[in-house]
Amino acid sequence: MEAPRGRAAAALLSEPPPGPRRRARAGGSGGDGAQVGPGPEPGPRSRTWARTVLGFEWADLSSWPRFVCLLNRPTDPAGLGVFRVLFGLLMALDIPQERGLSYLDHKYLDGLEVCRFPLFNFLEPLPLDWMYLLYTVMLLGALGIMLGCCYRLSCLLFVLPYWYVFFLDKTAWNNHSYLYGLLGFQLTFMDANRYWSIDGLREPRKRNAHVPLWNYTVLRLQIFVVYFIAGLKKLDADWVEGYSMGSLSRHWLFDPFKLVLSEEMTSLLVVHGGGLVLDLTAGYLLFFDATRPVALLFVSYFHCMNSQLFSIGMFSYTMLATSPLFCYPDWPRRLGARFPACLQRLLPALEPPQASATCVYGGPERKGRGKGERGLGLRQKLGAAFTVLYVLEQFFLPYSHFLTQGYNNWTQGLYGYSWDMMVHSRSHQHVKITYRDGVTGELGYLSPGVFTQSRRWKDHADMLKQYATCLSHLLHNYNVSQPEIYFDIWVSINDRFQQRLFDPRVDIVRAEWSPFRHTPWLQPLLVDLSPWRAKLQEIESSLDNQTEVVFIADFPGLHLENFVSEDLGNTSLQLLKGEVAVELVKEQRNYTLREGDRMQLPPGEYHKVHTVSSEPSCYMYIYVNTTDVALERNLSQLQELRDKVQNGSETEPLPPELQPILDGVLGDTVQPDPVVQAFLRRQQQLEELQRRRNATLGQRLQRFAAKKYLLFRRSFLMTCISLRNLLLGRPSLEQLAQEVAYANMQQEEDSPGPKGVEL
Repeated sequence: MEAPRGRAAAALLSEPPPGPRRRARAGGSGGDGAQVGPGPEPGPRSRTWARTVLGFEWADLSSWPRFVCLLNRPTDPAGLGVFRVLFGLLMALDIPQERGLSYLDHKYLDGLEVCRFPLFNFLEPLPLDWMYLLYTVMLLGALGIMLGCCYRLSCLLFVLPYWYVFFLDKTAWNNHSYLYGLLGFQLTFMDANRYWSIDGLREPRKRNAHVPLWNYTVLRLQIFVVYFIAGLKKLDADWVEGYSMGSLSRHWLFDPFKLVLSEEMTSLLVVHGGGLVLDLTAGYLLFFDATRPVALLFVSYFHCMNSQLFSIGMFSYTMLATSPLFCYPDWPRRLGARFPACLQRLLPALEPPQASATCVYGGPERKGRGKGERGLGLRQKLGAAFTVLYVLEQFFLPYSHFLTQGYNNWTQGLYGYSWDMMVHSRSHQHVKITYRDGVTGELGYLSPGVFTQSRRWKDHADMLKQYATCLSHLLHNYNVSQPEIYFDIWVSINDRFQQRLFDPRVDIVRAEWSPFRHTPWLQPLLVDLSPWRAKLQEIESSLDNQTEVVFIADFPGLHLENFVSEDLGNTSLQLLKGEVAVELVKEQRNYTLREGDRMQLPPGEYHKVHTVSSEPSCYMYIYVNTTDVALERNLSQLQELRDKVQNGSETEPLPPELQPILDGVLGDTVQPDPVVQAFLRRQQQLEELQRRRNATLGQRLQRFAAKKYLLFRRSFLMTCISLRNLLLGRPSLEQLAQEVAYANMQQEEDSPGPKGVEL
């Protein structure tokens, strides 16, 4: 698949090589714009620097007609056709998994009291059976794209439901889901069914016919944007300093690097440094012939690692499928020509492509075109205009946050179109939802996440507004009138202090929010405290394995109300910066702490930490979970006792209540010892973990195949049930319950469900 050197034939814009026209053989290179078919032979032209490196002359950009001719030059359809097949296949596999077909009834069950987060508030899901029909249409569209059958219609059947589902739930947004929609949108306007397609079998004029060069240009520039903008976003100080993905280097995939580097240096140099360099350079390295083989090697290794590091569905494989787009478009023909003659009959066409009416052969001044050839028409001009406008829009959107200011929180914009992949990692320490009856003044508390299936609402002001509005409507059903709702959400981003994200004194139901204005109740990120992260890591590393620490930063005039569990028998609070007043609620006493002061907190009681200094306060909780420590000690003693009995060093018989530690069965004990129960559970978990680690490759593949079979089986059966309901009506509840139970049959412990990772 490696292209001949000396010319960037996979350039984003290129033209046929100079010299007399020749008929390309099945295994020949041909280049992006290799002119094969009718038309006069171009005369000899000198090789300029631009032509050698970029594949086109600067004169091709000198006027709009020349530029249109350049973008509509005939190009081999083989590479585009193979990408179409791979993309359609991957989307067909994605729909039951990350798009959620396998658990659609869990998410869109009719009559479910749940808060949703669409992009536009008027968007609502269809009834469940119609949602299954919608997903069926999307799946048929993906299969139609793969097969190249009724291609334009298939693209629409895939793209329209896809974007509807995408807009229906912002909590599921991520960069790669956005990319799938973009690729499907682009393919709708392209002639990707000119090679290896059912449409080509039915219509000879479409079979193995040239496609305009802009079909490749748009796709290549899209992938370039994904890499390059992601690299620019990684120039963020947190990424460069190694705080964005601090724990990723602990994964076993980085063990080879840790043979020569410490875990900290592996994180800084390999995870963060390597990711930055790869994203910034991948698009350029894929562009040039000389560097493309190295680029293909590194991006393939990178995406294979990502497929094991993250639960990101088909993204890694989709990016692998896009890499050959940068190679010579005729690479499938040259690859197929290497197969034995008996196998070549089973492969797609290896002969040169035929002329197409959608391409421009020669320059704008050419007269007397061959049969089936046309000059610059409306279609060619629209294709060139689409390319320019689309590319400009893709470079603009990642930096358009000055328009959509309402979506800006501690990060910029709606997460999912900015390509800031993995730049930000968050941890939530404390979430409290308080409601107040507007008539009686009665206060109450809601469990975080009640009436919703998502956790993403905690980080986004627009979703918090939607959640509060939804809760206010639902609380009317629980005799709460004119409810006011307040959120106290503590978040740490990229290993900073835990701090408030939103003002806890603002009633979000009545708070103002606009997509085009800054959110006034958003608290600022305390970036001035970022240098403390090195000190915080030093404090954490100095603690023993049984001691935990939480670092807090709070704003002047606010207070943190906290409860120390009785399990935490040794909890203290130490002030690092500023001044606070600690109020012990039960004792009704206040204690003032200044920098360096430390005090013990009583277990089983509430306390409030008021920030009384004029600047933000910084403090830390240091605690030991005495219950966990005691349990771990008891479990260790039981393990030692079991080992002694098994090796014969313990001669005394075990009491009946401890007998289960030997046979692993609780038996008929009326009230089994909780410690023994915990011991048995841990032993089962350890044995299962050991069994999985020692599993052979065949066993792992079998388990993987069984898991996917169950997932696709449930998707198919539940879809059949819903389509039957639409055609024939719903059966009795008893029959419907039996059918759903059959669809759920043989579900393993790893049941399918949403496993999205925030990118």
